Amino acid sequence: MLQTVTIETRSVEADHLGPLHPVGATAALIHRKVAASKGKPLLYIAQTARRAQDILAILQAFAPTRDAAFLPPWDSLPGDGVGPSAQTMGRRMSVLRWLTDKAERPPVVITTAEALLRRVPPRAVWKNRHVELRVGETIDPDAVGERLAEIGYVVDDRVDEPGEAAVRGRVVDIFPAAAPRPCRIEHENGRITAIRSYDPVSQRSVATTEHLIVDPASERIGAAVTEATAAREPDLPRHYGQLETLFDYLPDAVVLMEDGVDRRADSFFEQIREGHEDGVAARIDKTFLKRSEFSRAIGGRLDAIVEDGTFADGSATVPRFVADDDPMESLAGFAADIIASGDRLVFAAPTDAILTAWLRPVERALDRTAHRIAEWDEATAAEPGAFLALIAPLAEGFRDRTDDLTLVTARDIAGHRAGSSIEGSSSVLPSGSTRFEFGDAVVHLDHGVGVLEGLDEIADGNEALRLRYADDATLLVPMSDIAALWRYGSADGVHLDKLKGDRWRERRDEIMSGVRATAEGLVVLAAEKAKRRCAPIQPDARLFERFCARFSYELTRDQEAATDAVLADLASGRPMDRLVCGDVGFGKTEVALRAAAAAVFSGRQVAVVAPTTVLAQQHFRLFAKRFARLGIEVAQLSRLGGAAEAKAVKAGLADGRIQIVVGTHAVAAKDVAFHDLALVVIDEEQRFGSAHKTALRRLGREAHVLAMTATPIPRTLQAGFVGLHDLSVIATPPVLRQPVATRVEPFCDDAVRDALQREKKRGGRSFVVCPRIEDLQPMAERLARIVPDLEVTLLHGKMAAEDLDETMLAFAGGQGDVLLATNIIESGLDVPGANTMIVWRPDRFGIGQLHQLRGRVGRGARRGIAILATDPDRPLGAETEKRLRTLEALNRLGAGFEISARDLDLRGAGELLGDEQAGHLQLIGLQLYRHVLEHAMAAASGKATVDDRVADLRLGVEGRIPKDYIPEPEMRINLAARIAGARDAAALDLLLGEVEDRFGPLPDPLRLAFDLARLRGACRDLGIHRLDAGPKAIAASFDLARAEALAAGTDLSSHPSMSWSKNRLIDTGIADSGAEPVAAAMAMIETAERLVRGKPAKAKTGAKPGARRSRKTAATAA
Repeated sequence: MLQTVTIETRSVEADHLGPLHPVGATAALIHRKVAASKGKPLLYIAQTARRAQDILAILQAFAPTRDAAFLPPWDSLPGDGVGPSAQTMGRRMSVLRWLTDKAERPPVVITTAEALLRRVPPRAVWKNRHVELRVGETIDPDAVGERLAEIGYVVDDRVDEPGEAAVRGRVVDIFPAAAPRPCRIEHENGRITAIRSYDPVSQRSVATTEHLIVDPASERIGAAVTEATAAREPDLPRHYGQLETLFDYLPDAVVLMEDGVDRRADSFFEQIREGHEDGVAARIDKTFLKRSEFSRAIGGRLDAIVEDGTFADGSATVPRFVADDDPMESLAGFAADIIASGDRLVFAAPTDAILTAWLRPVERALDRTAHRIAEWDEATAAEPGAFLALIAPLAEGFRDRTDDLTLVTARDIAGHRAGSSIEGSSSVLPSGSTRFEFGDAVVHLDHGVGVLEGLDEIADGNEALRLRYADDATLLVPMSDIAALWRYGSADGVHLDKLKGDRWRERRDEIMSGVRATAEGLVVLAAEKAKRRCAPIQPDARLFERFCARFSYELTRDQEAATDAVLADLASGRPMDRLVCGDVGFGKTEVALRAAAAAVFSGRQVAVVAPTTVLAQQHFRLFAKRFARLGIEVAQLSRLGGAAEAKAVKAGLADGRIQIVVGTHAVAAKDVAFHDLALVVIDEEQRFGSAHKTALRRLGREAHVLAMTATPIPRTLQAGFVGLHDLSVIATPPVLRQPVATRVEPFCDDAVRDALQREKKRGGRSFVVCPRIEDLQPMAERLARIVPDLEVTLLHGKMAAEDLDETMLAFAGGQGDVLLATNIIESGLDVPGANTMIVWRPDRFGIGQLHQLRGRVGRGARRGIAILATDPDRPLGAETEKRLRTLEALNRLGAGFEISARDLDLRGAGELLGDEQAGHLQLIGLQLYRHVLEHAMAAASGKATVDDRVADLRLGVEGRIPKDYIPEPEMRINLAARIAGARDAAALDLLLGEVEDRFGPLPDPLRLAFDLARLRGACRDLGIHRLDAGPKAIAASFDLARAEALAAGTDLSSHPSMSWSKNRLIDTGIADSGAEPVAAAMAMIETAERLVRGKPAKAKTGAKPGARRSRKTAATAA
């Protein structure tokens, strides 16, 4: 049973303060407390490490000149024998070293219960236990290497990840364990000449510094890292004799603690007990604080408990304006009330680019200009009713009644479109590859399928895309018309259209008609699905919370969102049919575990189905471990069990004694009956054949269905896009997870030897994968010759079930150096210590398979390496090499979706939603098909749709992307496509900021291109399909029906310069304004937009649209 930690508070009653949410309000509270602490350090104990990091980031934005530190917990489980990552130990040691310097120590330290409960190295060890390097000082490279080894660095010939160093020639490379990137120390004649940080992938310098402090990469200072100790949990009590606590480093600290920390401590004490069941109590007490110690240490210093709650009138939070029909109008009304009450109003966004992008529409909505501030104290000191803007990583706003402040964030008004706040990763689902590349097939809306061959210069420095059609006909498409192009995919085997004749238009219209029919059918299916009902699932809250507390890591934001969506589905009373997409190792299984817990803790049953025996076995072990001692029976049904065991499992499912069954498709067999099946979890659903999928759907006919996939097949994704499945996306990688470095190269004995031996030296293990069972023995003999000192273990699907299981468990448990296997390890074998993979003959695998395979390495904190080793005696074909290079290029985290789309491009579309729809897709390509289908579904559902025709602007000016600004032709094309595809003015401003950050200040022709794109978007929103500007007037042309409706509903009496002429709205005010055409046109459209909405129009000005700061007129320069 969980025991409760009781905090013994000091004699003076601890304050109970709030709110705990939103996190920005908590940060404002801490900010005030630090200012009032009278020189004593403040120790803030957060519920979770993620909250702690969020608060730290906000505090640093609130007070950029004030130091603050975060002491993280270990990123490994108590007693599991695996040590924390070098990065985590480095961050911890950096903070501890900082705290020993009383003159420089930070005034606020943020941590968690898990970090506090673990004892730390004694303060006495810190004398000369870090390395300091300064430009101009002397250096002995060999001595530096020895010092680094003493403080936990792996000194090798290459630097890939935190905690590594390399000494060679006149360069010393160090990846400080607590730093985001490595540093290069250059020296000559015994003196340091430069210190630079650099990108570990591109090797390009990022910044220079005069002074570098390198803190330890291990908490076991003074012991060099060896093969035996690299991956093991450091035994700190044995190494130091006597450990200390964080309170020894901060004896005079004032403590603020979040409500719920005591429950987190309870869970951690249970983890300690479970992890050390065979351990000695005295040794545990030397490593962790006792319950009584923790209670006394906190209670004697506790100043306040921060509780969840709001002010009496519920005003701690601000509305989520993004949920309203008109977020800006809602914000304007809210802001008017706030300012009238005397509150100061602060608008915040995480970066300058996002703040600039969203501040303009906010200022327009409020009809006020914001004053930029650099820190929170400026806000508290401002006049009542002030309107301010601040860069701060806040996801949601709050009201601070103490200082009469209200803060609204960009995400409050725009959701995810406003960019990510703290984690730096958006969860918007990638729609596949939309990038234009020379040689690819494209679809022109008016001319059909052609091949993009190049970029040609036309008049006045402008450029046009050169497309090749049937019979070698050429079409030049001005860059300004790029919105008419859609990427089709690989050009191989594609039928090109003829430029002459009407065949393409006839085919396009026929496809559009077919897609509309498809959309209508899908809407009917979705409506029928929405009518289905089932009993809601509402688990026992205490048991569910206890189960979740057993997960030692924090959910990422995407995992949290997916879990919340699943739990809401289960409680809704409608059968769930949800697809969770997440790349390899991104934490889909934890979502499934929590869904299963919800079902079984409401007294019902769960079936978990995997495509392979190996993966089923892995899931069985995990589910059994997580539900142990919770009164839940977990059983397995696969070929690993005998007939008697299978019979017993089926009987247990029928009478309800077994609550969770894990297995292969055998779970869906007709002789398997359930007592009360509530949930079917299907892992890697794209790997099941159609017959098995039918059986699984039959199994889940009366139950909730949760499917999971890493590289979804297009049909599955499309069903999610159009609403046949609910869709959750986990696009945020786990903390510290790094992308797998992937190389395509011929198999070379020396390279393979170096890779395998280097992994052994780092304390890790390796995979070597062959495409066929018959390839294993020759490879085993080759490895015996190349690396005779390494232990190689074989694994393949034809082994006896018990041998397969034993071999898998042994390797996962640490036996052997290299696992030589077929692609049986593609799913299910989770070995956090394995970081190197060599794939022999990768041309015999699909790129989706290869992506899954490389997901087996780098699953801990270390960077994984995948070598796709081709046969040097069998040169690759052009298409095969292109396919493998795609995988090499797409080595970022979360690339599974794009790989799935690329695989579709390279192998052909296949079936999407059926034969007819597959034909449509093959004729117009995936991207255009999706766009048309979504538009048609919106129309079939009765939703308002915007005419997505691109307005024809005839203003006498054109924007462009100068060659000297972006020299690469493909990059110019894709930037033009992104500008044309931006959905609104704010998206354009974000893109503009991104371009300036990457390439420097915008040249005037490119700024004009952004202004014209903004103008086209405004035209689209109003239904304007053509805009003409002359010396005396501007004319906006509409469809006749639209014009008649607008003319009847708008009053132009207050605007004598504007009038209707058939389908055109004409404004003759341009002659008097003196504005250049783009600014005048935007002013006219803004006036028309306000008239259409029934708002009073502002007086016209000559202000340019889109200018983020004062510049000369772009149109004039162009």
